[in-house]
Amino acid sequence: MVTLRLFTVLLVGLLLRSQFGIAKAFHEQVILEAIGKELAIPGWDLNSTDFCSWHSISCSSNSSMVERLNLSGFLLQGNVTLISELKSLKWLDLSNNNFQGSIPQAFGNLTNLQFLDLSFNMFRNSIPGELGRLKNLKALNLSNNMLTGSIPDELEGLENLQYFQIFTNKLDGFIPMWVGNLTNLKVFAAYENEFSGNIPVNLGLNSEILLLNLHSNQLEGTIPESIFAMEKLEFLILTNNKLTGIIPDSIGNCKGLSNIRIGNNKLIGGIPRTIGNISSLTYFEADNNTLSGEIVSGFAKCSNLTLLNLASNGFSGTIPPEFGDLNNLQELIVSRNNVYGEIPTSVLRCKNLNKLDLSNNKFNGTIPGDICNTTKLQFLLLGQNSLKGEIPREIGNCVKLLELQMGSNYLTGSIPPEIGHMKNLQISLNLSHNHLHGQLPKDLGKLDKLVSLDVSNNQLSGNILLELKGMLSLIEVNFSNNQFTGPIPAFAPFEKSQNSSFVGNKGLCGEPLSSDCGYGYEHNGYHHRVSYRLILAIVGSGLAIFVSVTVVVLLFMMREKQEKTTKEAGNGNATDEICSKPVIIAGNVFVENLRQAIDFDAVVKAVRKDTNKISTGTFSNVYRADMPSGMILSVKSLKSMDKTIIHHQSKMIRELETLSKLCHDNLTRPIGFGIYEDVVLLLHQYYPNGTLAQFLHESSQKPEYEPDWPTRLSIAIGVAEGLAFLHHVAIIHLDVSSGNVFLDSKFTPLVAEVEISRLLDPSRGTASISAVAGSFGYIPPEYAYTMQVTAPGNVYSYGVILLEILTTRLPVDEAFGEGVDLVRWVHGASARGETPEQILDTRLSTISFAWRKEMLAALKIALMCTDITPAKRPRMKKVVEMLQEVTQS
Repeated sequence: MVTLRLFTVLLVGLLLRSQFGIAKAFHEQVILEAIGKELAIPGWDLNSTDFCSWHSISCSSNSSMVERLNLSGFLLQGNVTLISELKSLKWLDLSNNNFQGSIPQAFGNLTNLQFLDLSFNMFRNSIPGELGRLKNLKALNLSNNMLTGSIPDELEGLENLQYFQIFTNKLDGFIPMWVGNLTNLKVFAAYENEFSGNIPVNLGLNSEILLLNLHSNQLEGTIPESIFAMEKLEFLILTNNKLTGIIPDSIGNCKGLSNIRIGNNKLIGGIPRTIGNISSLTYFEADNNTLSGEIVSGFAKCSNLTLLNLASNGFSGTIPPEFGDLNNLQELIVSRNNVYGEIPTSVLRCKNLNKLDLSNNKFNGTIPGDICNTTKLQFLLLGQNSLKGEIPREIGNCVKLLELQMGSNYLTGSIPPEIGHMKNLQISLNLSHNHLHGQLPKDLGKLDKLVSLDVSNNQLSGNILLELKGMLSLIEVNFSNNQFTGPIPAFAPFEKSQNSSFVGNKGLCGEPLSSDCGYGYEHNGYHHRVSYRLILAIVGSGLAIFVSVTVVVLLFMMREKQEKTTKEAGNGNATDEICSKPVIIAGNVFVENLRQAIDFDAVVKAVRKDTNKISTGTFSNVYRADMPSGMILSVKSLKSMDKTIIHHQSKMIRELETLSKLCHDNLTRPIGFGIYEDVVLLLHQYYPNGTLAQFLHESSQKPEYEPDWPTRLSIAIGVAEGLAFLHHVAIIHLDVSSGNVFLDSKFTPLVAEVEISRLLDPSRGTASISAVAGSFGYIPPEYAYTMQVTAPGNVYSYGVILLEILTTRLPVDEAFGEGVDLVRWVHGASARGETPEQILDTRLSTISFAWRKEMLAALKIALMCTDITPAKRPRMKKVVEMLQEVTQS
């Protein structure tokens, strides 16, 4: 009897529990359906009762309760308060959307929550104190919103918090002392806000903090020694504050510290000698402070050091000769100090040196003949010193240089003709304020990419040579205060310059000077035209070099190794091939059901054959790779690599994993990667229709081509939407061009090279981009001055793509005329007396009036995008709206 009663009780209990579970599941479904309708979540089948199978949802294993909701990157908008009804949630990711208003206080009711990410939205007002009730929370990310006010003290109760990220908002007040009491805290990122006061003196005393990033606030006081107490710190970024005092000696206790960025403060004293203990140090930036003393030789012990920036301080003494042992050093910047002595020849042994900036110091002696022993040097800045002697002829060996500054020294002799060998020289050549004499070498005219030339304030003589008209990219020139004579050649960059660029030369005449040369000079042949075809031959031969100028050309290194092996082995054999196979350091395939189909050995073999190359970009080459399984991959081999990425594998892998989840129909996503000793390979889906550039300039020239404006307009909108999404999630593309847009089987465009913007972004501590960003013909005009990649610059590059789509013309073409690219040709149509219709591809515009009307409307948008003034260009989001209006009208 007792047994029967017990069984009955158990049965009733089970029935009640089952009914309760059903009721809870029904409640979850009702809530999810309401959320789906409110937020218009794509892909949710609201008619299905199996909500656990809906994408972005994960349920618990023993019940139908939602534990994980990941709606990141869908550009959603609407009221998110309803989500607070999903009481079992442990993981909530609403990042990278368009949510506005206040963060719901009701989120404080999600007491099981361990992960909350609301970053990259437009949430406003203050952080709700109710979030302090989330006692299980381990990660809180409220970054990149418009939040105001102070950090609420209610958050002090988040005792399990490990990752606290609130950067890029408008938060103010002090950083609370209780942040230092969070015993599990590993990451605290509060940069780009308006915080003031001191950094809490207990921060780091009670937790093993790994990353502290507080840059771009108004913080005062000293750098507290507490942050080094646990000796676990890996990233310290405090730039752009008002910090005072010294750099603590205890910083040397953190041997895993890879990034130290403390520039733009008011720090005093010297660099601690304990700095040599930090074996992992990769970046050290302490520029724009009031630091003094000698540059310590201890940096030479930091074998991973990639960048050392001590500019704008009060350092004295010489450059330690031990710096020559820094094989990974890419940038050495000590400008605006009181450093003296000869140019350190030991540093020239650093085989990866990319930038050497010794300007504005007291260096003396001569420029060494082996100044270009380092083959990767792109920036050589020696101006404002006391250097003497002649410019060595070996300067011509600096074939990778983008910028050469030697102004304001005591250099003598003539300008060596070998300077014309530096075909990649682009940003500036400054030899001003020296004692140079003689004539300008004709070889200067071979510098067809150079933007700025300054030879003012010397004793140069003779004519300004006609050969200089080969410098097709010139924007700024200065020949003033020399002894030049004769007429100024008729050349647009000269004619558009100010008078001040030519004054101080008594024998000089012609435009833009007011002095007339008279009739005689015309007959002496100074105004005859240089053969433009000859100049184009020079430009053409240099284009391939231009697009491949990057920080480190690892692909060529790999080929050189391969060629060397082949040479030594004669015809070779299978054994040699196995021995030369590169060793993979790390690799992964993000898509689980593709892991068996991808063979990394086959991938490596594919990128070794030029016949497999699909396209070449500024930062990567793309190859077709046929897998033994029958699968075809598109493999991207990074060219703009540096050792920092390989050293920071975990950071790189995290970025790639994040990008693999980036959800947008018009962006390529990596499906895997392979890191080797000297190259990184990214695996992508293969797109059989190739690139947009191939579609416009190759496929459209074939006899079977059928004009299709709607397809082109759809492609234009898709590219715009992809770029607009990137800008929304704060990613600026480094190389927008038609060659970096791939077309799938349905001609849907996918913007590629997105990974480069994440992997080679100095602000993220992954690399230092010193190479030219962008492809020839797509680079915005302001880039020559700023060397900054910006959102308006992306809009300009997109405008060039849109002009390509409308005209079917190349961005750079001999047919446009001397020094004219596609943008200038289109903008100059009215001056040539041409109508807008004459610019368009007549194969499209003459098909129908409707097509022509849409094309003219799109042309107006392209003209807006390519406005010479960045501030006048529309945002990409607005471009999308305008193009969509074209289709609707």
